[in-house]
Amino acid sequence: MPASTTTSMVLNHLTKNQANDNGDDLERLTDECKELLLSLPRERGWRTACLYKYKGFWCQPKEIQAIISFQKHFQPRDTDVILTSIPKSGTTWLKALSFAIMNRKKFAISSNDHPLLVSNPHDLAPFFEYKLYADKQVPDLSKLPDPRLFATHIPFASLPDSIKKSDCRIIYICRNPFDTFISSWTFSNKLRSEAVPPLLLEETFKLFCEGVVGFGPFWGHMLGYWKESLERQDKVLFLKYEDMKADVTFYLKKIAKFLGCPFSMEEEKEGVVEKIASLCSFEKMKNLEVNKSGRSITNFENKHLFRKAEVGDWVNYLSPSMVKQLSQLTEEKLGGSGIEFKVFP
Repeated sequence: MPASTTTSMVLNHLTKNQANDNGDDLERLTDECKELLLSLPRERGWRTACLYKYKGFWCQPKEIQAIISFQKHFQPRDTDVILTSIPKSGTTWLKALSFAIMNRKKFAISSNDHPLLVSNPHDLAPFFEYKLYADKQVPDLSKLPDPRLFATHIPFASLPDSIKKSDCRIIYICRNPFDTFISSWTFSNKLRSEAVPPLLLEETFKLFCEGVVGFGPFWGHMLGYWKESLERQDKVLFLKYEDMKADVTFYLKKIAKFLGCPFSMEEEKEGVVEKIASLCSFEKMKNLEVNKSGRSITNFENKHLFRKAEVGDWVNYLSPSMVKQLSQLTEEKLGGSGIEFKVFP
């Protein structure tokens, strides 16, 4: 089918206003991806006109194209570290902490020119789908020194088999669904075009509970990595944002040990763990000039990556009926799995 015809057919999925908001992105898709979109279930999107259900999860068109390229071309090494997460669950923080831990011998934590002081964490641990394989890119990653640090929101089931069969280490972070929803909703509204109306809380909550959210449903995303972490504890580390907020020092040590670079007694006595926690703290990162301006991820202003970083902020937004519905849904989907969350501060 000619590319122009395929694009036209995909655009016909959208209303006139939605097409204006999303048409340029569709023009940048490969013919293969355009054909695929025609066969996939679709729903109204949060940041883009539509989300498409690809292999059981909801994604934007450009994400699907990047995932396909990533699956085809990425060659893992056993020394790779891959940070995985459901969106808006502490990804930026995990990237900063992991980079600081892994590179503390190379970059002194207290130095005034530490990379985290001049670079956004998303530049130091790039996303597969938003940076490395975005916009038809096929990067040459072979010259990167070990250990390489990458990141993704891609569900475990959609990771390439080459990663699943390798000895690379995967760290996963998730957050309680209540705060995840509010963070996703406020973030998406900041990124939406001024030509389209804002997302209403009630309508967006309904989509979230139906699983229609970027890389959702949240329960499937969490369970995929959770089950793998139980089966391969030495290769997959499962973290919860609330636990890390409550005791960041403990989890810094846990991450370092998991990565094979535990803190020495001397480092602990010198306060290296606490210095990393301070360097990567929300207050520190939010106030850095590099995180107040620029775009480390296409279409995302760095300043929007730092909101409140609080546990329990959802109480300021959700009605009692919403809390009841999401509580019941969480119990239905995650009850008995072993995944439990602290939802209050």
